[in-house]
Amino acid sequence: MRKSMLKSLVLSAVAAGSLWMASPADAAVQVNPIPNLSDNFIKGADVSMLPEMESLGAKFYDTDGTQMDELQIMKNHGINWIRLRIWNDPKAGPGGGGNTDEARAIAMTKRAHALGLKVLIDFHYSDWWADPGKQVTPKAWEKHSKEQLVKDVHDYTAKVVRNFQQAGCEPEMIQIGNEVKSGMLWPIGKLPSTDNDKAFSELLNAGLKAVRETAPNVKLMVHLPDGGDNAFYRSFFDSITKNGVKDYDIIGLSYYPFWHGTLEQLQNNLNDISARYQKDVIVVETAFGYTNENFDKQKNCYGPAEEQIGGFRSTVQGQASGLRAVMERLANVPNGRGTGMFYWEPDWYAVDGAGWKTGEGNEWDNLAMFDKNGKALDSWEVFTKVSDKNGKTVTAKVREIDNCAVTGGVGMPVSLPEKVMVTYTDDHAEKLAVNWQTPRPTYEKEGTYTVKGTVAGINQPVSCTVTVIKKANLLVNGDFEKVNLDGWTITGDKSAVDAVSKAGDSLGQGSMHYWADKDFAFVAQQEVTGLKDGKYTVAVSTQGGGGQSKYELFIIGDNGERKAAAITDTGWNKWQTVEIKDVVVKNGKATIGVAMQAKAGSWGSMDNFEFYLQQ
Repeated sequence: MRKSMLKSLVLSAVAAGSLWMASPADAAVQVNPIPNLSDNFIKGADVSMLPEMESLGAKFYDTDGTQMDELQIMKNHGINWIRLRIWNDPKAGPGGGGNTDEARAIAMTKRAHALGLKVLIDFHYSDWWADPGKQVTPKAWEKHSKEQLVKDVHDYTAKVVRNFQQAGCEPEMIQIGNEVKSGMLWPIGKLPSTDNDKAFSELLNAGLKAVRETAPNVKLMVHLPDGGDNAFYRSFFDSITKNGVKDYDIIGLSYYPFWHGTLEQLQNNLNDISARYQKDVIVVETAFGYTNENFDKQKNCYGPAEEQIGGFRSTVQGQASGLRAVMERLANVPNGRGTGMFYWEPDWYAVDGAGWKTGEGNEWDNLAMFDKNGKALDSWEVFTKVSDKNGKTVTAKVREIDNCAVTGGVGMPVSLPEKVMVTYTDDHAEKLAVNWQTPRPTYEKEGTYTVKGTVAGINQPVSCTVTVIKKANLLVNGDFEKVNLDGWTITGDKSAVDAVSKAGDSLGQGSMHYWADKDFAFVAQQEVTGLKDGKYTVAVSTQGGGGQSKYELFIIGDNGERKAAAITDTGWNKWQTVEIKDVVVKNGKATIGVAMQAKAGSWGSMDNFEFYLQQ
């Protein structure tokens, strides 16, 4: 979806009285109990930022306004575990992100144990953030061979565990690596690999073995992102199992619904991997927004687009309902294998100096479970209410239907959305099909028009505002809002290209995405015919990891002349727009597309392709 279209959608919602604003922080929430939730279900929170925030003066208040230790507040509301990350030497990295080291983790574990809370320790094996986009080898190990790195992981892990034991606070669970989809300790342990993942598996096994030898009663976890991607999980765990990685107890998943797929995809993955690999499963990272407001100068990673994809409104009630939905999916895993959930950094409200990186701010503040002043939100009630056997069950009813707004061209059929967002009284939202009175209207004059329809299943009226302009996009499915590649011809390595619906990888509901575990090359193109003579502009917005040997936007005119513009991406969710102007078309036809040649592991996406006649 074009950003301007999203803005139009929001503005039309204002006019219709259906814009969703955050509920007041002190509003009560309705949470239905989960009948089959185990009494031992892990209700956890990653609070790795807490020591840094406290050192900078952060204060925390319970829902009634009483100031107290954040750990006590969480315990008051049903939290029974915390999670803490460890970086080898934060001073050797860029800094920020809580500067989480062993000493802070030990101190926090002591505090947690004093309150009766259990602890999961998350080894990053890096001096800074380790995640799918970066797994940087600690500075002290960066020149080591594979054999030495295997020893490093084993010895360092064993040393840290012994230090916890000597401090009298052995943790109850440990994960080896953080979101290790792309491996760990790059470049030696990087995935995809050319050695069938053997080096990575050796590194992973070294950490697991060190804990087993040192603390045999501690539960062990292997943790991946993309919790809704069952094909990836099967490929990953099949590979490490083949390489002898078997001695662990739990598969940990990151699941953010605005990045990692639908709840149905999560449920399918949880059910499959728990049975296939005979492991318990825990959603070890999740979060939901309570507002779309930003409380510092750092751009937030969650906003209106993520709210649309995630399926829960950015309200306190929506946050609680989202968390209940994840816990319910875990409770439904057969044989009691879904054993828990951790909220990622519910404490990270905006505090000066407590940024994700030294000198920068907090991109997470509207995903916290404390308001901008450190007061606990009523969404904390979800952790006790889901276990209340006597709790009241309320059936959610339709509350609002979002009107829509689209843009079309004079004399061209306008594509109306197939579905609209319907919000229920518990602030979860569903996209339901619409039967439009005129499915593909055509208008011969510029102006604003209204098309009416009926939402299928609930038989409620809905309308769409159509703005008709001369400068209209001539491409079919240029914004991928239906999350498919209809209209596009892919040649070359077709398996490297697909359509995704993932915030950050898409500007709206969908985008064209690429990735492969081997070197790849492809061309994605679309031919347009029936064009008027004149000058045209073609454009595309892109984001990704960069590094391709060839990546360009191109257009081939009807005389065979080819023009191209190079594309250079600089990182995830760092969108840029590349365009080619003044393309002369005289004989009614043009071909527009992108061409790419890339190494294994290259990734990124394209969205909002445009091709229009210049005025």
